[in-house]
Amino acid sequence: MKLIWMGHSSFRLEIGGLILLIDPWLTGNPVLPEDRHGEAIAGATHILLTHAHFDHAGDTVDLAKRLGVPVVGQYDLMSFWGENQGIKTVGFNKGGTVDLGGDGGGVHVSMVNATHSSSFATPDGPRTGGSECGFIIKGEGDTIYVSGDTDIMADMDWIGAYCQPDTGILCAGGHFTMDMAKVAWAAQKYFDFKTIVPCHYKTFPILEQSADALIASLPGTKVIEPEIMTAIEL
Repeated sequence: MKLIWMGHSSFRLEIGGLILLIDPWLTGNPVLPEDRHGEAIAGATHILLTHAHFDHAGDTVDLAKRLGVPVVGQYDLMSFWGENQGIKTVGFNKGGTVDLGGDGGGVHVSMVNATHSSSFATPDGPRTGGSECGFIIKGEGDTIYVSGDTDIMADMDWIGAYCQPDTGILCAGGHFTMDMAKVAWAAQKYFDFKTIVPCHYKTFPILEQSADALIASLPGTKVIEPEIMTAIEL
């Protein structure tokens, strides 16, 4: 299983014979070189979307059309795009699980809560794009928690206890989401992660630039600071 950071909160996850693009932001992403865009999306089978903000969803419709792959996400937004953009979608909601297929028992994605917001720009002003969410991804014998953009929330208690994720891909940049200190606190209180990969940081000066505080707070957990387009073996 390979996890590749495309910058910000964008990831390429190669799991169970599938290639999942999670919140793929290419256009305007200041930390993903343009000459690596093709490499980042090559062979993708699905797009997973946590919410509608431009730094997560800005390229989604274009990529879905160009690659001919479905977008997997919150029902209201998927229904809107399916009807108005003519793209393939898999719409579901919090509490639900979808089977994406794949090898070795398949890849299953469950939608869980997040606390943030979800909107996108239109000529008539901002429009609400369903609601924000996170994902539990199961495949190849591992369980991954993708937090999406969120603060600490009480739902993390049951997510940790019920889903028992091994790996956390967690927003950690502060200002718009949890910061490194909050991620460390939540990880200690609610989860038993073997591996944490922070994201939604370093992109802009307003965000945290280092995971040093997270690493120092979790000496028993493998915290991996991702590098652009460098594979992490999970």
